[in-house]
Amino acid sequence: MVGSFGHHVFVRNSTQRTVKFGSFRGKKLINYNVTIPKFKTCAGRALLCKREFVDFEERSSPDEVRKEIEQCYELINRLGRGVVYLGSSRMGPDHPHYLQSFELGGEIARLLDCTTWSGAGPGLMDAVTKGAMQAGKPVGGFKVGKEAGEWTASNFHPYLPLETYLTCRFFSARKHGLVDCAVRNDSCDRTAVVALPGGVGTLDEMFEILALIQLERIGSELPVPFLVMNYDSFYKKLFDFLGDCEDRGTVAKDEVASLWKICDSNSEALSYLAEFYDLSSIDKRVHEVNLKSTHGIVS
Repeated sequence: MVGSFGHHVFVRNSTQRTVKFGSFRGKKLINYNVTIPKFKTCAGRALLCKREFVDFEERSSPDEVRKEIEQCYELINRLGRGVVYLGSSRMGPDHPHYLQSFELGGEIARLLDCTTWSGAGPGLMDAVTKGAMQAGKPVGGFKVGKEAGEWTASNFHPYLPLETYLTCRFFSARKHGLVDCAVRNDSCDRTAVVALPGGVGTLDEMFEILALIQLERIGSELPVPFLVMNYDSFYKKLFDFLGDCEDRGTVAKDEVASLWKICDSNSEALSYLAEFYDLSSIDKRVHEVNLKSTHGIVS
């Protein structure tokens, strides 16, 4: 096992062997033989460039991932499927998108009368969670140990009851859970995926779910609405890039546009969901949101 400069890596379960390395000096190839001794199994520890130790727990068996995925499914079965929110963990209560997300979380929870799911982290995930809770609707989440680029001090959520969320060791299990939350098993199920403004993690989750919908791994029998909240044209450059992909032939014409709904405001999102699920109460809810928008609360 070879590490990059500035890192020290402990090798696990290696058997003694000779490894040949080659490097060029000018036009001459110089070979080096390095003998790697056998090491005993030890707990993993990586030494970062900043000389800070970060411990991690070694996965001893693939069964551990399977068991955590099963725990995710058990939590979903207990709380019920619903709307899955993807979004930034960095946009706090002082950001305009936080208040918009808070209002959206409450309105959609009332409209669809379903569970609100998220990554149970800070930022916009916190906003939709609190919005749904204020609406008196159930919430659930799949938490991870690192959000907004920093490790959290605890695996526990600051205010959610323990029975409403799961702290995942494995990112793959968390993704399984977030996807399964939105799968519709019955025509009476009201679910959706809502992508709020976000960064790398949000884009990762957005395009993974988008690909699953494209390949009909999700919504092949019962479609799942996928909304992208384009607050203040946040995703404009992303849409421009996808348009460029169409021009270059890497994406079929209008293919992506047919897989999701771009919404510039909360009222547009509510109208789309109400029409999708044929809900008669939409006129009243849209009117209420528009009134708030007039007073500058929700755009």
